[in-house]
Amino acid sequence: MTQSQDQQRQQLYALLGDLPDRHHPITVTTVSTEERELYVLETLVLDLNGIEPVPAYFVRPHDHAEPLPAILYHHAHGHNYALGKDELLLGRPLLQQPPYAEALTQQGYAALCVDAWAFGERATRTESAIFKHMLWTGQVLWGMMVYDGLRALDYLCERPDVDASRIGTLGLSLGSTMAWWIAALDTRIKVCVDICCLTDYDALIETGNLDGHSFYYYVPSLLKHFTASQINALIAPRAHLGLAGDRDPLTPSAGLDRIDADLKAAYAAAGAPDAWRLLRYDTEHNEIAPMRSEIMAFLAERL
Repeated sequence: MTQSQDQQRQQLYALLGDLPDRHHPITVTTVSTEERELYVLETLVLDLNGIEPVPAYFVRPHDHAEPLPAILYHHAHGHNYALGKDELLLGRPLLQQPPYAEALTQQGYAALCVDAWAFGERATRTESAIFKHMLWTGQVLWGMMVYDGLRALDYLCERPDVDASRIGTLGLSLGSTMAWWIAALDTRIKVCVDICCLTDYDALIETGNLDGHSFYYYVPSLLKHFTASQINALIAPRAHLGLAGDRDPLTPSAGLDRIDADLKAAYAAAGAPDAWRLLRYDTEHNEIAPMRSEIMAFLAERL
């Protein structure tokens, strides 16, 4: 008997280890509100999980009609544990300029980015130490990261200045993987944009590049139940743009071919063949100017 998408989401979520109560009350402390030249910046501390505070940035345009469409933005890894959510404001060498805080607010979007476990203000322990401690207690680092991402979405949907029917998710690398997992697990995401990390797991094994991803990436028993294509198919029929470099070792070409074929079939079966698009470029693990142009156009069209 074929499982429904909701049943598959429940199965996928169940693989993420012992997670906090999904309905843990969210509280927010506003550290500051700053009128910057191009946008308003709110510096926040969120209680999403009941375990440790989650620092966050929320940006919005100066002059806008509320409620706003919003982007749940996820920062990358790159072994730059100090950067975290500051990527939203500052960018990083792998991304185009201007930083997404400017790019998004200038087009009328709000955006939220939180520090993931081991990053930014949460870099009080190493990623390795967190992974090992969690493993001992039945938790999975990726599961705890995804949990915080889902709770950040809960918070975004609760804000009166955000249009909960127009929320997209976006990120590069670790942020890319987070974007498609969050979109797969939660149908409140209307648009998913993933940059340079649409990785087919079997292709990664075949190319011998498992060490290309850090500890956070690996979920016990995942491959017994899901391929990357099957996770991404849970986003259908909602809009999904993937952007990849054909010379990126983290997204082997054979795997991109496989995912693209599978998702074309899934979106056709869902009656939305135009809602899935994979764009490939002669580059490595980085966003290039044509990617940024496509991303902003896709958001304008779909969100």
